[in-house]
Amino acid sequence: MLVFHGSLRRKLLGVMLLTTLVAVVVALGAMIAYDLRAYHQGWVNDVSAQAELLGRTTAPALAFDDARVARENLEVLRFQPKMRAAAIYGTRGSLFATYVANGSNSEFPPLPGADSVSVEQGNLVVFRRIIDHGQILGTVYLRADYELLDRVLNYAGIALLVTLIAMLVAWAVSTWLQRIVTQPILSVGMTAREVVEQRDYSRRVEKRSDDELGALIDAFNDMMGEIEKRTEALEASNRDKEREVEERRVAQLQVMRLNEELEQRVQERTAQLERSNEDLAAATAEANNANRAKSEFLSNMSHELRTPLNAILGFGQLLASEDQLPILPEKKKRFIGHIVEGGNHLLALINDVLNLAQIEAGKISLSLESVMLADVFGECRTMIEPLAAKRDVRLFFAQPGELCVHADRTRLKQVLLNLLSNAVKYNLEKGSVVVACTRPTPERIRISVQDTGIGLRPDQIQALYQPFNRLGQETSDQQGTGIGLVVTKHLIELMGGEIGVTSRPGGGTLFWIDLLSSLPNSTGSRKRSEAAAAEVDLTGGTGIPSTVLCIEDNPASVSLIQAALVARTNVRLLTAPNGQVGVEMARTHRPDVILMDNNMPVLSGGDALLILRGDPNTADIPVIAISANAMPNAIATSMRAGFFGYLTKPIAIPELLKVLDSALTLAASRKSS
Repeated sequence: MLVFHGSLRRKLLGVMLLTTLVAVVVALGAMIAYDLRAYHQGWVNDVSAQAELLGRTTAPALAFDDARVARENLEVLRFQPKMRAAAIYGTRGSLFATYVANGSNSEFPPLPGADSVSVEQGNLVVFRRIIDHGQILGTVYLRADYELLDRVLNYAGIALLVTLIAMLVAWAVSTWLQRIVTQPILSVGMTAREVVEQRDYSRRVEKRSDDELGALIDAFNDMMGEIEKRTEALEASNRDKEREVEERRVAQLQVMRLNEELEQRVQERTAQLERSNEDLAAATAEANNANRAKSEFLSNMSHELRTPLNAILGFGQLLASEDQLPILPEKKKRFIGHIVEGGNHLLALINDVLNLAQIEAGKISLSLESVMLADVFGECRTMIEPLAAKRDVRLFFAQPGELCVHADRTRLKQVLLNLLSNAVKYNLEKGSVVVACTRPTPERIRISVQDTGIGLRPDQIQALYQPFNRLGQETSDQQGTGIGLVVTKHLIELMGGEIGVTSRPGGGTLFWIDLLSSLPNSTGSRKRSEAAAAEVDLTGGTGIPSTVLCIEDNPASVSLIQAALVARTNVRLLTAPNGQVGVEMARTHRPDVILMDNNMPVLSGGDALLILRGDPNTADIPVIAISANAMPNAIATSMRAGFFGYLTKPIAIPELLKVLDSALTLAASRKSS
């Protein structure tokens, strides 16, 4: 600021004016903020009270469907000029009666909102539900002027005027006071200038007070005395100049030597730069290789996606042309099996690609805990035995006893199942798979999976963790994606572990993973005992079938859910084609559980859930979301919104029945309580 440049008087004046300005701005700002807040709160309370009063006076009109009385009640608002528009909505969200002030916008929201107060385009908007004897009869909508901006402008003008007056007063007071402060300082400055011009170090400044300025004058006089002494010392030091010149000559020789060393260092840095250029060239070549690998990845991914689709579409077309080309029942069953197998393979491929994308994007979350290997081995053996029996492969699992590792239980089981399935699929007929457990160090536990297959060549081991690279097994009869080992390696590293492989052609393959050891968790057995929950009567003890409402716009999905529940005699299924109809059916039938598509026309699943949660009659109904969006952030957002569960398409029937049973159990427990 210009006021802080120049003389001391100007600076003191600037300090006084700036301090006054800050004090005035803070005081006025606090007063204005308090008044504006009081205005906002008071106006909100007035409009809310008006809405509540209209709701009470209009309740009989809604109950007897008398729109004329409702309009007469709204016409009372013409005596309040700030009320611009009002409306009464019926139970189903339709307009029952309206009021619009002269010159106001006559548009109203198509549907009533939940109880709320908001500011929209300079208007205060209020929604209040009309409740009579615990029953929701409708909703009151009010729109009033919100004059907060006008008050702000008025206050700004007043504040500007007060600030100008305060600044003028501060300027006058500062002009009078600064003479008392600056006069002694100016005397010090004048004396110092005379000393510099005349070289007379005996001059002193007269002391007129004992305050800080007096202390400054004492310090100045002491400094002048010290300068006299230093001048004498300086004259004595001139005699040492010749000695200093000699020392400088020696220093010059040292500088020359340092220059020589600097030249040598420049040469060394030049050599380092050349090596860096070579490294850059190598990095460029590596980037080109990465681009080629990306192209190969996309090509392989296209091939892997089209392969199962070929079976699904081909056999599906054959089944669709049954009227032209008769198909025997056993062939039809085999065709359906091929379609299901291709669909499962395509779903596994999509899941593997999504897992790999989440891992590489750093969006995967792990729950690291103490995991007992005996439990994980038992679960993996149960799941892999059918595949091993189909290929006549023997399984041998070591007994790990009480050994535990620090890992994510679900991801560890995923890793072991991937290694075991590879060991079984690519094994020899009547071969064997051995799962062992050792401790290479006290802090580490090694789990190894060894098969008796054809083994791997060194070049195959180098390409082991490349996505979609099946190492020459693309033409074999064993299905695979070539992504499982890539995901496995990333998961092991995220859990703080390490994976390795040893193999030779014709000698089988051994995969091993090292993880941190952990102490046994005493809560493990308690969790397993809690998992064996008692059966719950899904009818709530009444024997009446539970009602499930399916809100889905896709007829094929509705048919699939109907077919999945056809054997459930304790379930009565209702269907709705969109969210709006579904909300009305939920209010009418009060189902026990709602299955709802998340992406529908007319009213989306998320919007429908908000309406259901805002109605006391449907607020406690468990709602299960069904969506084709399988990304983790979409699932997390839906669960935070209040959905009981989240199922992804294509729908897995066992998972659907499991989540539905949990929701019915919750509904039954609420009925019994």
